[in-house]
Amino acid sequence: MPLPRNRQLEMRKPMVMGILNVTPDSFSDGGRFAELDAAVERACRIIEEKGDIIDIGGESSRPGSEPVALKDELERVIPVVLAVRKISEIPISIDTTKAEVARQAIEAGADIINDISALRFDAQMAEVAVESGVPVILMHMRGLPKTMQVDPIYDNCVAEIKDFFRERLEYCHRNGIEREKIILDPGIGFGKRLEDNLAILRHIAEFKETGCPIMVGTSRKSFIGHISGGANEAEERIGGSIASALIALMGGADIIRVHDVAATIEAIEVWKALQESE
Repeated sequence: MPLPRNRQLEMRKPMVMGILNVTPDSFSDGGRFAELDAAVERACRIIEEKGDIIDIGGESSRPGSEPVALKDELERVIPVVLAVRKISEIPISIDTTKAEVARQAIEAGADIINDISALRFDAQMAEVAVESGVPVILMHMRGLPKTMQVDPIYDNCVAEIKDFFRERLEYCHRNGIEREKIILDPGIGFGKRLEDNLAILRHIAEFKETGCPIMVGTSRKSFIGHISGGANEAEERIGGSIASALIALMGGADIIRVHDVAATIEAIEVWKALQESE
């Protein structure tokens, strides 16, 4: 998958995307990396732990979160993108629903647009993607982050997500975004019940029928605590996060978005060794 500056995003192995939230209120690590020095230190750690992509976001999308003003989001993310790009050529994704944030982040050195709205919240986002030529990650979400977990209902979650992806892929085609530059994310935890999240993990292979790479993000999410009956704090859900990541990979996921890069990669290496020994 082509990236800016004549680079490639290699999709021949399971990839690990390290999360870098530069927000005061993200559900797991809100505030820890809000200052530039702390954010760069976190990026360096992702790189040292052999993460494949750094995902930088300046607006929390946790359940119940409020939107962030454009000015505030830009002030949070652009200095971090610039700083990370100065120290590494690691692919950077910008986690935003705002076209202007995506545009300025790409100018600062970002390589991928990661849009939880799947290009629905800002009519200019598709134009930014086409003009910049960067890949886009399209995520399924029911409703808005503020209200998405207020009684979400599906008749068939997997089928409805597949229908959503078909519609979004058609939208991208009409607007000039090449299929080869699209990654899909079924949006675990975004307007989903526990049973929906589990259904998604059981049926990752069905989303692969689109021909697009699939990204899955289960890291430290609340459904893990619901399953275990404990782990109320996000930082306590590492074991469940790794287990769910491996299940997603077994189903065919191409990219895993995580907080705990080193631990996830270690688990993946064991899984790969077992596969290769057969």
